[in-house]
Amino acid sequence: MQPTRANDFTPEVEVFAVALELSSKSWKIALHDGKREKPAIQTVSGETAAGRLNETVQEIEKFKAKWGLAAEVRTVVLYEAGQDGFWIERALSKLGYEVVICDPASIPVERHKRRAKTDRLDAIKLVLTLRGWLRGEYDRMHVIRVPTVEAEAQRHVVRDRGELQKETQQHRDRIRKLLRTVGCWDGVGGDVGARLNKRELCCYDGDPLSAQLQQRLEQECKRLELAQQQLAALEKRDGGAIATGGAPAHCRPGTVEDGGAAVCRSHR
Repeated sequence: MQPTRANDFTPEVEVFAVALELSSKSWKIALHDGKREKPAIQTVSGETAAGRLNETVQEIEKFKAKWGLAAEVRTVVLYEAGQDGFWIERALSKLGYEVVICDPASIPVERHKRRAKTDRLDAIKLVLTLRGWLRGEYDRMHVIRVPTVEAEAQRHVVRDRGELQKETQQHRDRIRKLLRTVGCWDGVGGDVGARLNKRELCCYDGDPLSAQLQQRLEQECKRLELAQQQLAALEKRDGGAIATGGAPAHCRPGTVEDGGAAVCRSHR
């Protein structure tokens, strides 16, 4: 871990704080320069990802000019980790903004305010949390380290493998449960499809399986075989990526991720 840079987290430095509350239909933007009682709230609702991002940048720059902030003022943007992943961070970083992504579960909620929840209130909460965090109140939220594009690609491989392993086990479980309905307690490991085709699996009294059950089991075995083939192909193709995959970590201001800059870096 590297020490915090002195010019990154000092209250005397002017900072323009921006928070994004993301949803499918629109984004709420909360903007605060630290000099006003309440943040400004804007809504952008572009139909495309690029369009909505462009609208967001326009709002940020518009309020810089409106509030008399320098064009090069330190601008920090916060949003919560979720289904949008890291593309917003990477896009805004290229434009010179600092971007912070936080764990949504780490932001405390006052008990008597839990029932009031709107995108507007959430955006306000986020921007005030960001200002506190920038003052050094690091318990306000946990910041998620942004992986490199390459590391994120590797994680997709790891997750894909996990899904295929889960799917394979689910197919075997279905086969086992279907067989138990007729008193067949045979194991379902190995090439259960071949044993089924040879009519080695039968009812508790030795009678053959009904045609309907046989057909259903054969379909399940085909799905199992397909999942196994996909898993074997993935492991053969991406074995190295699977071995190095991992989960996102939390960082503190000024830290640096192994192999790449952390989300807390300065973009000025």
